[in-house]
Amino acid sequence: MADFVKVARVDSLAGDGKWMFEIGERLVVLFRVEGQFFCLDDVCTHDGGPLGEGRLEGHFIACPRHGAKFDVRNGHACTMPATEATIAHDVKVDGTFVWVRLRGGDEDSTEPDAASNPELAKASSVSLAGGDSSVKAGHECCEGHGGLHAAGGAIVDWNPGSTAGATGVPAGATVASSVASSGSSNGVCAAGTAAVSGAVAVVLCEDLVREELKRVIDPELFVNIVDLGLVYNVDLVPGEMGGSKVKIDMTMTSPMCPAGPQLIAQCKQFVGQMSGVDSVEVKIVMDPPWTPAKMSDSARDQLGIF
Repeated sequence: MADFVKVARVDSLAGDGKWMFEIGERLVVLFRVEGQFFCLDDVCTHDGGPLGEGRLEGHFIACPRHGAKFDVRNGHACTMPATEATIAHDVKVDGTFVWVRLRGGDEDSTEPDAASNPELAKASSVSLAGGDSSVKAGHECCEGHGGLHAAGGAIVDWNPGSTAGATGVPAGATVASSVASSGSSNGVCAAGTAAVSGAVAVVLCEDLVREELKRVIDPELFVNIVDLGLVYNVDLVPGEMGGSKVKIDMTMTSPMCPAGPQLIAQCKQFVGQMSGVDSVEVKIVMDPPWTPAKMSDSARDQLGIF
């Protein structure tokens, strides 16, 4: 892990605001909000826009290009068209100077260290039905989802003090982290759940993979690729490390779709984070070609097609 680097005097950063710094060959943005300091990469994950040139409103910075908002405390993407977090760095203040430690290497988490920033320690762990859980208290950017952030940024809907609505959760059971990170709308896939030693274990299946792929959003149409009809086939075959190799056949709305590389990368990222997945292979097929007739009713409603 990198060392802390002195970036500025505290008294030179008066009031709430944002300042850009270059650390090594990396551009970062330092934010001051309500007396607390935070630091993000100067990169919007939607299209690489400069966050340092965006508008800061409370704990949220908006990309100047398309308006995607990020939480300066943790880098989470809070609004479309961004779907991936930007990297948040560690910040500490010694009374005179502000110091930043870069994160984001292979050995680092992309989230800042709570030990170096007291503000982040406010995100406390919670439990389901009396058990322990890896789920953390929701951030402000999750309020619209009515859910909680789990490990990996997935959102899990949960009614405090109850497991109602979580299909397959036995009374008094603990929701395991593998469930929390599945990314499904209620944290549990009805097809593929099994009660094991008082916990909910998720059995990898095609339905689960397709639910995870709904997190991949077309950056131009703002509709997920499953409802758009871009996912043609999902196969699970034995992997080399005891899990499954997931093979995805998908298409694009046009042969020269500029969003292609981004969609492929996000498919590999999201599915690759699922429990039981060894590797992900994405193959682009153009036969049969995509047509609007392949969209779901939900996608048609979103796009105003009747």
